[in-house]
Amino acid sequence: MVEPYNAVGLIPTFWGIRTRADIEHNLEHLESLTKAAFWLSSLDIPVRMLAIPEGALQGFNDEILDVDHTEFAHTCAIDVPGPETDRLGRLARQWGVYVMAQAKARHPDWPDLFFNVGLVISPEEEIVLVHYKLNALLPVERSVSPHDLFDWWVERYGRTLDAFWPVADTPIGRLGVMMAMEGSYPENGRGLALNGAEVVYRASLPVPFTENDVFEISNRARAMENNFYVVAPNIGGYHLYPESPQPIDAGGGRSMIVNHRGQIVGKQFDTSGSTFVSGPVDIEALRHHRATAQISNWAKDIRSELAQIIYERPIYPKNLYLDRTPPRHEEYRREVIDRQVELLHDLDVWRRPTHRDPSR
Repeated sequence: MVEPYNAVGLIPTFWGIRTRADIEHNLEHLESLTKAAFWLSSLDIPVRMLAIPEGALQGFNDEILDVDHTEFAHTCAIDVPGPETDRLGRLARQWGVYVMAQAKARHPDWPDLFFNVGLVISPEEEIVLVHYKLNALLPVERSVSPHDLFDWWVERYGRTLDAFWPVADTPIGRLGVMMAMEGSYPENGRGLALNGAEVVYRASLPVPFTENDVFEISNRARAMENNFYVVAPNIGGYHLYPESPQPIDAGGGRSMIVNHRGQIVGKQFDTSGSTFVSGPVDIEALRHHRATAQISNWAKDIRSELAQIIYERPIYPKNLYLDRTPPRHEEYRREVIDRQVELLHDLDVWRRPTHRDPSR
């Protein structure tokens, strides 16, 4: 039996990095914030999970400043495992929790590229899950997706759910990662659910997607339709550089924890300084719901043969970066986004608008 527990999501102030060594400052702050979050959250039921949002270690300077991809890979991306994950492991052991976190990281077979990686680290300091983000915040985020290396990835890891939507079976439930924009695509939630996920990390998303309800709607929809928990802490104030005096609220708040019925069970909608969100996770209630509901345990009714018809025709091109590195923002928009929009118009999936400025 898995007893109910609290999940805590940190909402930290953080500092963008110029070099990998700058991550140290962010780690120090996360350790300090964890003490406060645990002291207060443990006044309720025990805390067994700690979620650290995307960007908390390195910021997003590679995206905002349109940094050369290979330069960032060499100077700022981490290795998994490495000193940074070792330190997160010590944090997990100190507090007796599973840590879920994110970092831009290299792959040992692709030293000139970096990926956006989600991690689960056990209280024994073991990395029990590594997930490579499938859908980036395009065009500004140029983290490489396994789909960008699809043929190589399938040859290396197989064409399986574990290769793209891995799930870690732990004493606090089956854990998976659905970072940021991944949660905007229902296929990612479904891939995790059909691989057994029960608690899913979903962080972070910037404005305007928090301010216009996209973050909340997609969090609750993925949780409800897949009957899993979504732990979704967002970022706090963002200092562009270590020496920047004032933080910018790029996240817009809306941190939340959503249960398997799509209900918010923990929320922190403010971003005034560093804070946290906490809420209860009841794995046994989730399992009981999946086993006894007649309608709202949706996965039992999936008509796979019909879904396959929807996805028979390729849309987004695979293998984009087998032989090159991701381009800068404007080049990506010209070479990929504009062509993708044109493709859907040519296929008559989308109807062209009556008036559109071709320069936009």
